[in-house]
Order: sequence, then C-alpha cells, then structure tokens
Amino acid sequence: MSTSKEEVKVEAKKETKKAVTNNIAESVIHTGDFNEVNSVDRYDYNDFKDLPASKQVMKGFDKDYNDFVDYIMRITHRIWEQKGIGVIYDTYHNNVTMHLSSTNAVGIDKVIAGTLQTLHAFPDRKLIGQNVVWSNHGKDGYMSSHRILSTATNLNQSEFGPATNKKINFRTVVDCAVENNRIYEEWLVRDNLWIAKQLDVDVHELAKSMAKNSVGNDGINQTRYGMGTNMKGQFFPEKHVAKDDSIGELMKEYISKVYQYRYFNEVTNFYAENAVVHYVCDKDLLGHTQIQGMLINLYASFPNAEFVTDRITVNETKEKDTFDVSVRWRMNGIHEGIGMFGAPSYKPVEFMGINQYRITDRKIVEEWFTFDGLDVLRQTYLGDEDAFNEES
Repeated sequence: MSTSKEEVKVEAKKETKKAVTNNIAESVIHTGDFNEVNSVDRYDYNDFKDLPASKQVMKGFDKDYNDFVDYIMRITHRIWEQKGIGVIYDTYHNNVTMHLSSTNAVGIDKVIAGTLQTLHAFPDRKLIGQNVVWSNHGKDGYMSSHRILSTATNLNQSEFGPATNKKINFRTVVDCAVENNRIYEEWLVRDNLWIAKQLDVDVHELAKSMAKNSVGNDGINQTRYGMGTNMKGQFFPEKHVAKDDSIGELMKEYISKVYQYRYFNEVTNFYAENAVVHYVCDKDLLGHTQIQGMLINLYASFPNAEFVTDRITVNETKEKDTFDVSVRWRMNGIHEGIGMFGAPSYKPVEFMGINQYRITDRKIVEEWFTFDGLDVLRQTYLGDEDAFNEES
C-alpha cells in the first residue's frame, strides 16, 4: 500500500513535534494544545469545576481530574481554600525542589510548613486562578504556569511582622513540573514587596532584618562564583532573529532585543499601542511610553545585569490569532545604578521572575510582570553591618 506525499508530511510533522516534546533540553520554547484541555479563560471557579471532562488522558494521574489544567486548579483550591493540607501528601513528591526568588527549599515538609505559616498569617486567603499556561514535559509529564490573584486579611503574626488586620491583595505565579500525579519541582514568584507595602511595613527595615537573618557566621552565604554581566567577555549580547513565524520564535526575538540587548525602542514593534502591563506593586502601565519607562527604571538599578530565559511556554487560545504565553527568567548582576531600588549598594543580586502575556495579531496586548522585589531589596543589604547597627 503506497503512502501519499501528504501523509508523509503529516507523519514527519508528528515525529518532529514528538521529538521536541520529549527532548526538554532541546529548546526553551514549548507549546501546549488548547484542544486537549478546558482552559481557564474567564470562567469563575464555580463554573470551571463543573466543566465536562476533556479529551486529555494523563498517565498515572487520579481519575477525578478532567485534565492537567483542572489538576492544577483543583489541588490549589483543595489545599488553600478548603484547608486540605493532606492533599499536599497526595500531590507533591517527597523530595520536591522549590525554587524561590534567589533561594531553594527541598522536601515536602517545607511545603507543609510554608502553607501552614501562610494560612496562620492570612486565614481567609482566597486564590483566584486567572490562567494556567501549560505544556507537555518529557514523555509522561507536564509543566504548568499558574497565575494567581490572592485576597487575604492579615489576622496573625507573619514573616512581615505583627498582625495588622489589613485586607490585602497580591499576585503569585507558580510553575510546576508534574508527573505521575506528583509535583516534583516548583518555581514560585510572589509580589512580596506589594504585600509589605499594603501592611504599612517599612520595607527597608524589613529587608535589613531579612538580610541579617540570612547571613551565616561562616560566611558561606556570601560565596560568589562570578558576576553576571550582559556581555560575554568582550562579546556583545545575542541578537536573536526569529527562525519562523511561530509565537515562540517571536517571543524569543522580543526577549533578545528588549531584555538582553536593551533595545527599548523595540517596544513599539512588539506591543500594541494601547497595551497594558500589570507590574509589581499593583502598578498598571499603559502604552509604549510607560512600558519603556518601567524597563528603564528596572534596568537603571542593574544596568549591566545578565538576563537569562529559562522557559517559554505557548498556548493558542480559542480566540482568533490570540495566544497565552509564559516566560520564566532570571536576572543577575550588580546593583550599581540609581533606579527602582534606590541608591546603588554595589551588591550582587540574582532573582527569578515569571511573566505572562496575551498576544493578539502578533502584538502583546496585556502582560503580567511578576518578581519578588522584597527579596531583591534584601540582597542589597546582605553583609552590610552598618545597616544592621545604625545606632553604633
């Protein structure tokens, strides 16, 4: 039986997609098929939980999840809002690794402890899942990027200080690597600077206290293995040119030009004229001029820092020519300029962020820009004995 040229092309395309999916290290760009899942879209959780089962079949996962997006949304609700702490034992790996802004935590006991501490401080916390951008991850696994808007009341002592009884809101973005019904690696970014500001905490005093508590007597925490810089020796940063017309390649070119090469003039090419960026500390930036100003303000603090992209995840949506994208990144360098973080401390900093985007007609129309500014501030005070003993 002969095979047509069209059938050969289809099979070749399938094999190419399979190879890219299975080889995680091959590329930072990954895609998820929106036809396989029930997307969050604009569903309220009351409606989302009642959606019918999707066509996705997840090997090794409990049968009560419709698909991977439902898994992420449902376990979040069960753990936090239903106070089902034991769900963590059902859905996290014993040796889970959690990557925070600049530190790591290992083990399920850390997840349990952190959850209980947060619920103690904010007992009525509600987590509104705004989006889950996802893709396959390896042969039988998945990767999610879950954007959450939380509301909560600070009723008890917390890492931010005594109870204030203040009602607050804040954004968190969590990337999870999941296989066989268990999260085995997690990347968590929370806008802690905005939490502290809403609680009327002196953020500089809090950052100094955090820095003091994170300095070891043996100096191990001060060990550095090199300085992040945008240039590689005498070589200028990469200028990536999209290899095709895919959204993943478009985003790779955008990151290369705007974030690595500092072509802030390219904002006018990649963003719609009326684009909105939801920045940290509840700042909404509208249009090209404000977006450029935000980038200059951030980079002025770290003018020569290196920007590294860990992962780009792309999901097509049901709307025509519209895509949801998540980008996980890291920045490291020296706090050597006057900008978002005040006067230069000349301290090395490294922090992680996760941005989500809505792209329509190949233009960014909405962006959620999230990183932990309080942790960055903490790093600017590390090793500064004068900051810890101002009275002496």
